[in-house]
Amino acid sequence: MQSLHDATNLRTPSDDCAARILDSVPAVMRFIRQEMRSHRGQGLSVPQFRVLAFLRFREPANLSDIADHLGLMLPSASRLVQGLVEKKMVERETSTTDRRAILLRRTAQGVRTLNAARTWTRARLARELKELSPEQAQTVTRAMDVLRQKFGAWGNDA
Repeated sequence: MQSLHDATNLRTPSDDCAARILDSVPAVMRFIRQEMRSHRGQGLSVPQFRVLAFLRFREPANLSDIADHLGLMLPSASRLVQGLVEKKMVERETSTTDRRAILLRRTAQGVRTLNAARTWTRARLARELKELSPEQAQTVTRAMDVLRQKFGAWGNDA
């Protein structure tokens, strides 16, 4: 049997890549989350803002999808969504395939609120990345394209 020490010395390029992702992505996501949340506007709570971000990729969604994503029980998720409905950020609609199912979508106001936070965050990221050389920026851009192709457009929300 191979010892753990020997196994760690046989690292492959994909092992090194995985280690770099694990070391880098959390720091980048903290920055993005902080910026997105600081510009969420309209008196939204962080969980409400996360619902809008989730719906950007999973629209329409049902209440169970949102509860699972946020780690909430259905009654808590329902209260959270009700607050978004009252703020006219989310609307409920009956499913065309199952009249008992309620689907949730962002309203135009919900889309605008999320887009404003994304625009601000993108500008802040661009200012941070301005110090990169053109070659470094191109390398990061290519790496992000590869990750998106491998893992899809949706990962963790802001």
